[in-house]
Amino acid sequence: MPLRLLCLLCLALLAACGERIAPGSDARILMMGDSMLATHRGTGQSVGDGLEDLLGEEVIDRSVPGARMIYVFPLTGSAGLRIAAQYRARPWDWVVLNGGGNDLLFGCACALCETRLERMISADGRSGVIPELVAALRASGARVVYPGYLRSPGRWSLIDGCRDIGDRFERRLARLAEHDPGVTHVSLTDLVPEGDRSFHGPDLIHPSPKGSRAIAERIAAVIEDAPRP
Repeated sequence: MPLRLLCLLCLALLAACGERIAPGSDARILMMGDSMLATHRGTGQSVGDGLEDLLGEEVIDRSVPGARMIYVFPLTGSAGLRIAAQYRARPWDWVVLNGGGNDLLFGCACALCETRLERMISADGRSGVIPELVAALRASGARVVYPGYLRSPGRWSLIDGCRDIGDRFERRLARLAEHDPGVTHVSLTDLVPEGDRSFHGPDLIHPSPKGSRAIAERIAAVIEDAPRP
């Protein structure tokens, strides 16, 4: 089997790991995104697991490691590596959505990324792949929580070079949220104290179990503070 096809099949299997919705489930919260949300799902310590514990209700977590907002391979994209393809239609009250980091890190190495950033979300937060996806989710009746990304703890990591464009990306997400009271951007820029590695895993990119729990706490606060429909 050609190596390229083998890699695509492996990615498809990875993408299929998103949680399925059991018949009769009354879950009202859907989670879509990338590895920031999916990390530690196998040990019950992911952001979604923490959110379930904090809210005392089921969360359907369909996030997939490596997922992107812009994804051009149909086979694996439809299986979940394209974040929009993680959606499953039902009357959700909330969609917790993240993504965009892999587009910047792997799509343009966080450099010369203007075109990709603009394709994802414009400077005013009104156009691009992300606002289009958020608009579709809002049209379904769901409210949207869009958490940002962890920042490195002041120690060198692979994503240090992404800091500037990451800040610009999240400013655009904040503007997107300003246009619709049903959308909340949850910033994580101040979550990690300088020099504190305990919120990150060994790669200093993905959250540790402690970091996942802290992210879940910020998301839970948004959901708990909102009036129930």
